[in-house]
Amino acid sequence: MPTAFPVPAGDPPALTRAHARRLRDAYRSAGWPCQDALEIDLLAAGLLERRRSADGHETLRVTDIGVQWLATVLTRNRAALSAHEALVQRVAQEMARAGRLAWTGLSLRAQVATGEAAKPLRWCVARPDVFSIRHTSVESYVEPVVHEIKVRRSDLLADLRQDAKRGAYRDLGECWYVLGVDGRGRAIAQADEVPAECGVMQLQGDRLAVLRPALRPARAGLPFGVWMALAKATPVASTDDDAQGLLDAD
Repeated sequence: MPTAFPVPAGDPPALTRAHARRLRDAYRSAGWPCQDALEIDLLAAGLLERRRSADGHETLRVTDIGVQWLATVLTRNRAALSAHEALVQRVAQEMARAGRLAWTGLSLRAQVATGEAAKPLRWCVARPDVFSIRHTSVESYVEPVVHEIKVRRSDLLADLRQDAKRGAYRDLGECWYVLGVDGRGRAIAQADEVPAECGVMQLQGDRLAVLRPALRPARAGLPFGVWMALAKATPVASTDDDAQGLLDAD
């Protein structure tokens, strides 16, 4: 279910992200009506108003209350993005501190099942939040791991419906979901809501707790294309490396 945003007092509809997108579109456009359910909700909430020109053409205008609500949504989205990026960096640092090489923002080629006998696999591009491997010179010992970070329940549920995306992560290595907390400090999901083949970590206070380990994939190494992508990218620097640098300076 989509996440409901706060609505001005007294307005009946429960507004969602789809309503926010439509209202932003109306704010940026000439205001031509679509006459659908989203528009009805926004009109009923007082976030849109109808205007008729002298020649009889009807357009829509975002009201002052609508602008205020868009500002509230924008603030919330920025906070969620900041929380997501903070948790991404936290996980990457944990991997680096554990002696692994970790990257963020990678685009990696992976194969996913198609369900078709003639062409059982297809290539796709996976963009994991954090990708890490062991610091080793033996290719079969690298133990690649993907961490997907989620700080909103709606984003998690939408992601879990994408079997191909999860399959791409599993093609690259172990797949873990790292779950944040909501505004009240509550977990956004339980471990049993995540598919059993994926590991689950939960942010609990100032630590990351393992709720369930991930199943290891059959392949231990990495395709040549992934190695090339890693060679062109810079791994995350460990904060411990900075501390060691200060010690060396003395």
